[in-house]
Amino acid sequence: MTDLHLSLDRSAGRLAAQIAAGFRAAVRTGRLTAGTRLPSSRDLARDLDVSRGVVVTAYEQLTAEGFLIARRGDGTRIAPLARPDEEAAAPPRPPARQAEPQAEPAVRYDLSPGQPDLSAFPRERWIAAARAALRTLPHDALAYPDPAGVADLRAELASYLGRVRAAHADPGRIVIMNGVAQGLSGLLGQLRADGHTALAVEDPTSVRQLPMLAAAGVRLVRVPVDEEGVDVAALARTQARAVLVTPAHQYPTGVVLSPARRAELIAWARDVDGVILEDDYDAEFRYDRDPVGCLQGIDPDRVVLLGSVSKSLAPALRLGWAVAPPFLAEGLREHRTNTDLGAPVLEQYALTEFLRGGGYDRHLRTMRRRYRARRDALAGALAENLPGARVRGVSAGIHLYVELPGGSDEDEIVERAARAGVSVAGARAMWSPRRAEEAPPALVLGYASLPEPRLVKAAQLLGQAVAHGAGG
Repeated sequence: MTDLHLSLDRSAGRLAAQIAAGFRAAVRTGRLTAGTRLPSSRDLARDLDVSRGVVVTAYEQLTAEGFLIARRGDGTRIAPLARPDEEAAAPPRPPARQAEPQAEPAVRYDLSPGQPDLSAFPRERWIAAARAALRTLPHDALAYPDPAGVADLRAELASYLGRVRAAHADPGRIVIMNGVAQGLSGLLGQLRADGHTALAVEDPTSVRQLPMLAAAGVRLVRVPVDEEGVDVAALARTQARAVLVTPAHQYPTGVVLSPARRAELIAWARDVDGVILEDDYDAEFRYDRDPVGCLQGIDPDRVVLLGSVSKSLAPALRLGWAVAPPFLAEGLREHRTNTDLGAPVLEQYALTEFLRGGGYDRHLRTMRRRYRARRDALAGALAENLPGARVRGVSAGIHLYVELPGGSDEDEIVERAARAGVSVAGARAMWSPRRAEEAPPALVLGYASLPEPRLVKAAQLLGQAVAHGAGG
């Protein structure tokens, strides 16, 4: 514990805001350092002679901004990322001699895409769901599971996906997987055994995914993505009869597959006796548009719906699902039988209870509000600091696709940003080599893991990197 020396002007009101401002100032001047444990809200309220609710409000605001972190059993502490401002900290050091090498600064603003806010994992609600499940779990449920997954979880997912994603998801079509990646691996092995030699993938697409897909032993065919999503006419010119798409929020461009393209894609699959692998990427998080149902609900015998809780809860859970036609679902069940005997049971029952009790819906509503505020902060700051850039994909998801001003050097800007402490991903590597030459330089910026003030600062530093890059 520490004496905080917070001063309040009671005549000015807004005591919670004053307490929060006092903490920010103490962090920025270095008086409170990362890891410092703070008094409980009850103790601090007693010390300051204010109501406990005032302190709780201040703590919650500072936690949302990233200054504080609270863990059960460990109290409330100054967050590891909370650091003094350079100008407000102790006296400046004399400049280093020019001949001495300058150390690279640590990453202070991580805008890498695909990262949810892991600090928001609903620990207490998850623990409550796990306890509720364990209280009623019969002893024989602790044996080896059904390789397709716990029956209760598949039933809850069928109800949830039908309600939220307009999926045709009866429990018999659902197989629980260790995330979307395992689902794709199992499906591609089965498709290869059934005679498929090629898989069409979107261009651009995730760099991380390509090696895993190639390792499945199928030839990858890149199909262009434009303002309406995947180009079905180009897909039809390939020899592929299987395609992997992200129609709800294409990665990385953020394009939503248009109604016309959705119809064309389903028609293509029927014409070629093909299969559509639908990665339901970012479908949980939408802000400025109406919900878009999944493709699987249109033709459940041609489309496999793949999803997980990796972005909505945490990747560490390794819980995902495939909603597949019966012959593919049975193949996935056999795949799990022959490889790992099924997913961990206790986590499946905890997720079942979390879905059944409404905890998952409440968590998603909370995260949509939080992520929308962060998206607004970053998009607004980019408009102010990168006026020549074009920001795309803002209506959903947890990343933005930012086309840089003409003449920008993408690689140089990524390096300049890194030297300023901002980690960003360039888009060029996500395109096929031929299309990368034609595509405008761009960045893919994740915004889920940073609070609004830090996103604004990151955009300011990024704007400086772009300006210097254009000028250099």
